[in-house]
Amino acid sequence: MGADHSVGIVGLGYVGLPLALEFCTRGFEVYGVDNSLEKIRSLQKGKSYIGDVSDAVVNEQVEAGRLHVSSEFAPLKNAQAISICVPTPLRKTKAPDMSYVVEAVKEVAGILQRGQLIILESTVYPGATEELIVPLLERSGLVVGKDFHLAFSPERVDPGNREYGLRDIPKVVGGVTPQCTQRAVDLYSELFTQVIPLDSTCEAEMAKLLENTFRAVNIGLLNELAVSAHKMGINIWNVIAAAKSKPFGFMAFYPGPGLGGHCIPIDPMYLSWKAKNSGAVTHFIEIADKVNAQMPAYVVERTAELFNRAGKPLKDSKILVLGVAYKADVNDVRESPALDIIGLLEQRGADVSYNDPHVPVVESEERTLISQAVSSELLGAQDCVIVVTDHSDYDWEFIAQNAQLVFDTRNATAAIVGRYKNISLL
Repeated sequence: MGADHSVGIVGLGYVGLPLALEFCTRGFEVYGVDNSLEKIRSLQKGKSYIGDVSDAVVNEQVEAGRLHVSSEFAPLKNAQAISICVPTPLRKTKAPDMSYVVEAVKEVAGILQRGQLIILESTVYPGATEELIVPLLERSGLVVGKDFHLAFSPERVDPGNREYGLRDIPKVVGGVTPQCTQRAVDLYSELFTQVIPLDSTCEAEMAKLLENTFRAVNIGLLNELAVSAHKMGINIWNVIAAAKSKPFGFMAFYPGPGLGGHCIPIDPMYLSWKAKNSGAVTHFIEIADKVNAQMPAYVVERTAELFNRAGKPLKDSKILVLGVAYKADVNDVRESPALDIIGLLEQRGADVSYNDPHVPVVESEERTLISQAVSSELLGAQDCVIVVTDHSDYDWEFIAQNAQLVFDTRNATAAIVGRYKNISLL
């Protein structure tokens, strides 16, 4: 095995790349692996493809010779530890798709060295590390806990968060054996301000799922209440603000046009799937998933309702969607409700365009959409402007002044809504 202070990172996406760079800044030699040749070429040129990571940071580590990237796994033989950070999406049946993890682990098993520490960071269902990963790695002939160490440590990054950086978020760790846990704690203690050891990989796996299930269920509750409040003529945003004033016993969550990103829409279904296979039921998760999944269609229905009030048909109308990233100030469109809203509006015959300062192009199997520059002319030509993602770049007053109608699904216009009669809230 290679010298100390060397790590391998499998998967250089929104999780793996920031982790790799954090290791670099702490003086580690980092060997990054990704199956995207486009990403590899970009990093070799010192260029970033992630909004939270600057070109300067990448270039500094490449020029210093600390960041080595490749599509090959062989260099990982030199690493004292390997973190696996590959995607874990859902299948169409809403069952976990572990294919990326399985393929990555098979490759790691092929180069596994005695004494190495393997850490799975990809979100998985409870039990996956020991039920799925251990047998794959032991195909190498090495034994977990004796010849190599294995732990699960879920990623907890929050893209676009300026308050909590990677190292500021406590790191949860659970190993297959106590020694496995300690090895992972020792490694991550060099990066993170706080490392929290748990008694098992299952506890660490479920902790991550609990975090995002908690958010999904509470967002689902507020989405359901937003629909009800609208029917009762109540401003749900004012209600939340009032409830939030209580200094205890209440945590504010907010409604919106639907869930997006790689975690909140997906992680609860991993937990639900495992629960069902264990003979348990997860009513809250199922209901929240149904409510949240209906929000893009609700946004379109509300838009049609606004048109009906104005005596206009939705068909052949011109609609501008502001923001297609799944959350503010990021360039990530994974699972973004904006894409569903655009598709549903087009099915209703609307002429839809979009603007997003962080996402210049949206490509799908059907077509390519290009972000349109916001101007008084563009805004004025629209029958409706729908605020889907509340990027901080937007000048809400300028938008309200120049648009005929604004449908704000994020309460982004809260500071000016009372001054403009053309603004409608979710």
